[in-house]
Amino acid sequence: MSLRHGLLGLLAEGPASGYDLTRRFEQVLGSVWPAGHPQIYSELSKLAAEGFIEIDSEGPRGRKAYRITDAGRAEIHRWLTASGEVDHTMRFQPLLRSFFFWLMEPEEMIEHLRREAEFFAATAERYRSYAAAKDRGEFPDTPQNRSLRIAIEGGVRLYAALADWARWAADRASAEQGWPDTGSRR
Repeated sequence: MSLRHGLLGLLAEGPASGYDLTRRFEQVLGSVWPAGHPQIYSELSKLAAEGFIEIDSEGPRGRKAYRITDAGRAEIHRWLTASGEVDHTMRFQPLLRSFFFWLMEPEEMIEHLRREAEFFAATAERYRSYAAAKDRGEFPDTPQNRSLRIAIEGGVRLYAALADWARWAADRASAEQGWPDTGSRR
């Protein structure tokens, strides 16, 4: 389960409250693994019960800051180095939708694909700007920032490829009159 490992990784950087972890998760990991406030708090309770994290401090209104334990560090290391349990499935709505483009009017599909291409290209560009800032040395050279740079490059390449795919699909649909076949959709 990647949510737990994402939280353990964030806590390996230092103690944080559930609120801070939710914000950090959204900021750093939200585009690759979205998780809501309730999911994060539920997972924090499970991690504490399993001994992977513990309460570091308690503040006003019941605010708790957590820290990773040695067992938690061992668990994230085990997860990072285990080769047999990597889930390579992608839950990617734009690709799921493409299976059903035949239910759209060709003009609707082409317009949709062009908007998708713009979104993916803009996202790739945003990641490129993050990468450039890291490459210019605007962030401290830490193991976390070196790992983040690798992840950012994955985002650049993935979103650039998706933009290329959406442009290709829109061009193909434009070039092939009547594609997809509009005869029996509705």
